[in-house]
Amino acid sequence: MPLLGAFIVPHPPLIVHEVGRGEEKKISATVNAYQEISKRIALIKPETIIVFSPHSPSYSDYFHIASGAVAYGSFKEFNAPEVHFNVDYDEGLVKAISDLASKEKIPAGTLGERNERLDHGIMVPLYFINQVFKDYHLVKISLSGLTPVVHYRLGKCIAQAIEQTGKKVVIVASGDLSHKLTKDGPYGFAKEGPEFDRQVTKAFAKGDFLSLLTLDENLCIDAAECGLGSFQIMAGAFDGLAVQAELLSYEGPFGVGYGVAAFTPSGKDEKRHYDQILLGEEEKKTQERRSHEDAYLRLARASLEYFVLNGKTLPKPEGLPPEMENERAGVFVSIKKFGHLRGCIGTISPAQASIALEIIHNAVSAGTEDPRFDAVHEDELPDLVYDVDILGRPEKIASMAELDPKHYGVIVSCNGRRGLLLPDLEGIDTPQKQVRIALDKAGIDEDESYSMQRFKVTRHE
Repeated sequence: MPLLGAFIVPHPPLIVHEVGRGEEKKISATVNAYQEISKRIALIKPETIIVFSPHSPSYSDYFHIASGAVAYGSFKEFNAPEVHFNVDYDEGLVKAISDLASKEKIPAGTLGERNERLDHGIMVPLYFINQVFKDYHLVKISLSGLTPVVHYRLGKCIAQAIEQTGKKVVIVASGDLSHKLTKDGPYGFAKEGPEFDRQVTKAFAKGDFLSLLTLDENLCIDAAECGLGSFQIMAGAFDGLAVQAELLSYEGPFGVGYGVAAFTPSGKDEKRHYDQILLGEEEKKTQERRSHEDAYLRLARASLEYFVLNGKTLPKPEGLPPEMENERAGVFVSIKKFGHLRGCIGTISPAQASIALEIIHNAVSAGTEDPRFDAVHEDELPDLVYDVDILGRPEKIASMAELDPKHYGVIVSCNGRRGLLLPDLEGIDTPQKQVRIALDKAGIDEDESYSMQRFKVTRHE
């Protein structure tokens, strides 16, 4: 049996009456919309409800699916211990999803359980659903730090697992929108907050799932959203299907955006295979970039490919430009896959005998030693693009007034700790933001005494 429907909901604990104690009246439209979707779920009478939550234990490179037979949770940490939940997990559907994800090489499964209790991203939706319907099993799935396309592909596996098991299932994608809507809100205001919510709620209303996969990454970060991954997995569960979409409510009086939406499949639509569309576009971009690679980029790519395929360092090629063979400099190599960072390693000052050897060494390090990512695998090599930044000589500066993030990178130093940020990075538009990020990278507090240097780069991209 195919997926019967899906719902996007927020999860502010104060919407629970026993927690909010009247404050929930300030988001009455959200309360009413929650009650409406709960009634719809009760009419469907699903055997299983799948909930995606950004507050369940998560990993940068893995989707965790809760395991076991039962789970418990309560609003004790929100001073309402009397509101508690005991749920039965659908172990058969969990296994089917895990097996299909493994077959599709999507890193998802039941490993890495860190907290068996239900989180508020799960409990808030269940609070409303349980008021009208309780005869269901649960599947709880966490988000990850993987790309939007991978979230979407997990959704496709979930839809296949639903069909395989033949169960009546609905999906609940739990997630708040921007947390930066008002100056007096708990997270402050950023202009990106209202813009993010405008774009996302427009996508909800139109069933425009492609937009949910292509939102600007910096917009999402600056808006401080917490639910986009949930929405992207849900979108994948509707792959190849026409969708009847409804935006039931949107409001944000506490400085956080709350949206409620409902989606019902309404037949096949071969134009809505969005992962294929995106991957096709990215492949075209990758081939276009490769056709214009200069000697610096060709060397970076050849270095990593040679190492991955042969397990050893590429010998320095003949016929390189003289400056690559005769000059020394610090070099950063950045690797991207489908528009997302896949690795970045560099040297502030030269560590090798030439720029060419610096590129060879740092390209391999970027692809295999960046602690934020797994090492690059052979099957990824055709999808990778490279940037190479050649660093100029750093010069000491006395204040941020001497910085321009468009033209200068910055190095901050304090008691042996150093942090570097390259210039002309998307979303870094003020010296204050540039220095703050560099300090964070170095583990230096803003109130510590630190020195600054600026530098220029020659960028090859």
